[in-house]
Amino acid sequence: MTIQIKKTYRDLNPGMLEDEVRTLLQKQGIMAIETESQTYGLPSGDTQSRATLTLKIHAEQGTAGKECGRAHILGSPRGETKMLLDVDETLFPQEKLSAFQNDLDFILGSYEIKW
Repeated sequence: MTIQIKKTYRDLNPGMLEDEVRTLLQKQGIMAIETESQTYGLPSGDTQSRATLTLKIHAEQGTAGKECGRAHILGSPRGETKMLLDVDETLFPQEKLSAFQNDLDFILGSYEIKW
C-alpha cells in the first residue's frame, strides 16, 4: 500500500528541501537518488524548478536496492515549494516514516504553510 506525505513550504529553496529530504531519509535507511532535475523558464523571466528522487532501500537490508517510493519537489517563483512523497509502507515501515516526518517537521516546520 502506498502512503503519501504532502507538504507546502514558503520561502524555502527547493534545493535545500531536496538536501534535507535526502539526509533525513538516509537516517532511516533509505537512499534518495535524484532521477530528474529540471528548470523551466516563465514568460516573466522567473523560473520554476522540479526534482524527482527515487527512494531505495540500503544494501544491508534484506530487500537491498529495491525501490520503495519517490519524492517530487516543485519550486515556484512565488516563493512556494511543494513536496509529494509516495512510499510503499511494506518496504518503509510506519515507525520509520513517522520518525522521518517528525524530523522534517522539526527542521522545516517554521517554513510550512498549514492549510
